[in-house]
Amino acid sequence: MAIRILHVAQAAGGVDRYIRMLLKYLDKDKFENILVCSQDFKKEDYEGLVDAFEQIEMNRAIGVKDLKLIWKVRKLIKKYNPDIVYAHSSKAGAIARVADIALKNHCVYNPHGWAFNMRCSKKKKILYTAIEKIAAPFCDMIICISEAERQSALKKRICGEAKLQVIFNGVDIESYENEIHGKLKKADMNIPDNAFVVGMVGRLSPQKAPDVFVEMAKLVKERIPNSHFIIVGNGEQENEIKKYAENNGLGDSLHITGWVNDPMRYVELFDVACLFSRWEGFGLALPEYMMAGKPIVATRADAILNIIKDGENGLLVDIDDALSASEAVIAYYSDLLLKKHIIESERECVYKYYNVKRVAEEHKKLLNKMV
Repeated sequence: MAIRILHVAQAAGGVDRYIRMLLKYLDKDKFENILVCSQDFKKEDYEGLVDAFEQIEMNRAIGVKDLKLIWKVRKLIKKYNPDIVYAHSSKAGAIARVADIALKNHCVYNPHGWAFNMRCSKKKKILYTAIEKIAAPFCDMIICISEAERQSALKKRICGEAKLQVIFNGVDIESYENEIHGKLKKADMNIPDNAFVVGMVGRLSPQKAPDVFVEMAKLVKERIPNSHFIIVGNGEQENEIKKYAENNGLGDSLHITGWVNDPMRYVELFDVACLFSRWEGFGLALPEYMMAGKPIVATRADAILNIIKDGENGLLVDIDDALSASEAVIAYYSDLLLKKHIIESERECVYKYYNVKRVAEEHKKLLNKMV
């Protein structure tokens, strides 16, 4: 008899991609999956992956409306009567764990990056920490997507060590290898064929520091005139980023794709791939860059230090340091031996540690033990 799992998710983006990859490699004859998600998810993305798809309005902000949301989620848990409730991300984690109180199933929580590690006010950090501590007793296991995330939980005394299980993130290497590559050309984005392309994948929001990316772009453009820059994503800072680009001579050189279903098509155009996060629970873009063979420049932020070793499989710079970021990008442009060494190390790293099949296998073992 299949184990029935009811997944609850609020945040889309990386969480959405994570769930889809995980469900793809969980045995369909052994696991039955139901997804309860926010309005930010798309039903068509889950065809063939889930046995039921339920969508409810679920926003990131905390408010009085959450009481009604808890009631709705509890009603759905009772409707489907799962063996395991699996909550993804902080908001869904709080809602699902409270909604599941006293119901006869097991509960797993994956924060996908602790909210209290965000760059926010001291009051918010205290609030987010308090919510995690209060909700922690109402789940059997907390899955951390990096060692840095586990250490954060222990430092903040969210729960006992026995409740924390590290399962590193992964990417769908098999799927990527089976795709037809190079479908998107530079010309499709009005980028000259001889251009040096620097890119990033991530939301245009404070966490992913698109402001630092365009400051870096300005400095690189001054040294490498034929450089172009791609941001794959959308977000609340988009207008601010476009305005900076126009005011600093980057208007024709900066290309923002908006939200896309297949970011790897754009990553293939990159000569250098960046992730300038100010805080990071994992940084799924990093193994994606490695999979595509793109040399990386990233920040020394949280879990990034678990993935990138400076000078070995990428170059690291300090948070908010656009000058050092530009120098690292230019280093790849001017030193082809460095670029070759980094790419070779990245490929070895992603195959050894970050295959999503391993993520699915570790989940299978954990979920089977719980039931």
